[in-house]
Formats: sequence, C-alpha cells, structure tokens
Amino acid sequence: MNTRADIHDRLAASLKEARKSKGLSLDAVAKLSGVSRSMVSQIERGESSPTVATLWNLTQALQVDFAGLLEGRTTPGIEVIRAEAAPVIAGRGQGVRIRILSPAEAAGEHEVYDLRFDAGGQLVSDPHGPGCREHLTVLEGAVTVVSGDDVQGLGVGDTARYFADRPHRIETVGGMARAILIVQNS
Repeated sequence: MNTRADIHDRLAASLKEARKSKGLSLDAVAKLSGVSRSMVSQIERGESSPTVATLWNLTQALQVDFAGLLEGRTTPGIEVIRAEAAPVIAGRGQGVRIRILSPAEAAGEHEVYDLRFDAGGQLVSDPHGPGCREHLTVLEGAVTVVSGDDVQGLGVGDTARYFADRPHRIETVGGMARAILIVQNS
C-alpha cells in the first residue's frame, strides 16, 4: 500500500529526475515554469507539497506527463488527441461545430480549428486583436468569407487569408461545408 509519504517521495524524485535528464538548473526550471526557485528546490527535497497548479506548471516546463508523473513517464515524442477527445467550442455561430486542434498553450498566438458547417451554417465573429489574421482552407463544400467590406467565395481546396481585426464571418454556400481555420495573433 502506498502511503502519502511514499507518493510524496516519488513525486519529488520524479521531478528532480526529469529536471536533471533535461540538463536544467533550478533557475532554468523556475523561469520556464513560473514557480520560484526556492519552491522547486523544496519540492525536489520533499519539504513542500505542491498545489495542482504548481505541479501542472512544472510538468509543462519539464515536458513530463502530468498523469504519469508518479511513474516518471515523459511526454511521448508524438502527442495524439483522438477525434472524440478534441475539445469543442459550443455556442458560437449557427449550424457550425468548432473542434480545437491546437494545444492550449498556443491560444492567442497560433490557434487551429476544424469547422463543420450544416447547410446554412455561419460563424460570425467580432474583431480580434490588432493585426490578427485568419487562414481558412475549405476541405468540403463551399463557403463565403467576409472580412470588413471584402467578400470572397471559396470552394474545395481554396485558401483565404484575411484580416480578422475587423468584423468577419464565414458562411456556407448551398450545403454542408468543412474547413480548417488557423488564427494568428488573436
């Protein structure tokens, strides 16, 4: 049976091993994770029990699988998010399903979405931050893209790049459609 002390000791050892295997100093881990150097040191020595938020920051900085931390597993070279596990944004647009394909840490910088539109579906967006651009590639069906006063029709295989720091929208033409949307610097 694992006691709390056993788990605490394994956690401390796993974090220290992950740090050393990456060749990182305590200072480097502190900078990467946003956790103070003294706290990282205390955790590694088993003198402090980290919060879940602190553990999450450390595992991200050390590229250690949060769930496998006690077993000392590192993040695999190929991260796979199964189709049914990809997060979905609800309540946006009409007749559109938005699956998030990019990692959470990319939010605001480089976001990737899988858009599936029903016939008559549309995604209407308020302006994003200054300089934000979107890149839309149609995989199935046809859509119209509107950015400010500019309007373009797109078919299968077409890509539109447009400013998204003004009102913009994507709407289907004729039937169902599917597209990949990349948002930069939102």
